[in-house]
Amino acid sequence: MQIERDTPTTMLRTCDPVTFQDAVRSSFVPLQFEVPDDTRFTGSIATACADGVMFAEITASSGHVERTLEAIARGGSGYYKLSLLLSGSGLLVQSGRSAVMGPGELLFYETSSPYSLGFDGQFRNLVMMFPKDRLELPSALVDTLTAVPLVEQHPLVGVVSSFLAQSSPHLANLSDRAAARLVNATVDLVTVMLAAVLDLETEPRRSHTTLLQRIQEHIVENLGSRDLTPSSIATAHYVSVRRLHSLFEKDGSTVGTWIRTRRLERCREDLLNPGFSHRGIAEIAASWGFPDAAHFSRAFRVLYGLSPSELRRLGELP
Repeated sequence: MQIERDTPTTMLRTCDPVTFQDAVRSSFVPLQFEVPDDTRFTGSIATACADGVMFAEITASSGHVERTLEAIARGGSGYYKLSLLLSGSGLLVQSGRSAVMGPGELLFYETSSPYSLGFDGQFRNLVMMFPKDRLELPSALVDTLTAVPLVEQHPLVGVVSSFLAQSSPHLANLSDRAAARLVNATVDLVTVMLAAVLDLETEPRRSHTTLLQRIQEHIVENLGSRDLTPSSIATAHYVSVRRLHSLFEKDGSTVGTWIRTRRLERCREDLLNPGFSHRGIAEIAASWGFPDAAHFSRAFRVLYGLSPSELRRLGELP
């Protein structure tokens, strides 16, 4: 099963390690799952998926998960996972960090970089997997929480853990619409939890207009910077890139168009300013984020109906 498309709830119980390995591998993104060569092995996996979010409860006598660079190359990047250990013990390693898991521990990791997750004995683990862009938080900050024990970070983590443990078993019995509402509420709750751990304010409490104005002011203040990108803008305002694009779309524009228009306006002002007559057109363009002179000239003509040099000549007329 791939999380990109919803599938019916699945349930498997088996004493065959190979069958169990195949089931785990097919339930998540590409990864390696190994179990000891033990004739007494038992395992079960139950999965449910709604609105692009997957829950899987895995029980086994032991096991080791590893997502290698080879597995990443086969696909499945761009997802976050929350792992709630219901019983047993384990160890998660990612991004140079390691975290010991005990019952009730909630750990966060992501599928775009390698990780390993091992259980030495009988365990029962609940996993929630969802696309990164579902979080209304900057991924650059969220990624710092991978393989960090969350329970000790904020009291809200325990609340979310209890909610996950109690709500996920009911997902399979809900209608598609109700299930979608439940997973969306869960993602929102996870967002609030992570924002609390990171000591960030959650952006939904700000009005659309206020937040957009603050972002536009930030863009105007940094128009000349080559580092002005959707990612840097989103990080500066503690929102996801997806939320950033959504704000501009609701205003009838796009981030790229808004930046380009403001930069062209500044270029036009400088071209008409007698105090800048000693500066070349390419120099002015580069100072406002247009290093490619030909691209600048085309964009300028599209917006103003004449070339930069034509505008400058008009400005020189008495």
